[in-house]
Amino acid sequence: MLRIATLSLVLAAAATPALASDIIGKWVTPAKGQVEIFKCGAALCGKLITSPRLDQEPHLTDQLNKDVSKRGRKIKGMTMLEGFGGGPTVFTGGKVYNPEDGGTYAGTITVIDAATLKLKGCIAAPLCKTQVWKRMK
Repeated sequence: MLRIATLSLVLAAAATPALASDIIGKWVTPAKGQVEIFKCGAALCGKLITSPRLDQEPHLTDQLNKDVSKRGRKIKGMTMLEGFGGGPTVFTGGKVYNPEDGGTYAGTITVIDAATLKLKGCIAAPLCKTQVWKRMK
């Protein structure tokens, strides 16, 4: 009887969706950039830690930002994800900033598994781009 109860608890834990705290940490983008997701108030945010280009040019500034007043800020360490809420497996309501084009997009983060996120940014549906991020080891 104890074995059945223990097995039931183990199976229930394995089937439990990921929690917000499960996506907190460092992730690698398809372009080999590194983003750290963290709590910012009641929401989740993410900052750009580094990328292959930033490794070569660490003082790059946000020259393509549509807001001229922000063009002097450094890209390294910049918050590029902000305001994501919900969960435990889908986080919505956030914004994704892309320093490569200076655009800000409506975003969704979907937890695929403990080591994989799907990040979607949209100008307006169906004009969206999706990336799969992997947890840093």
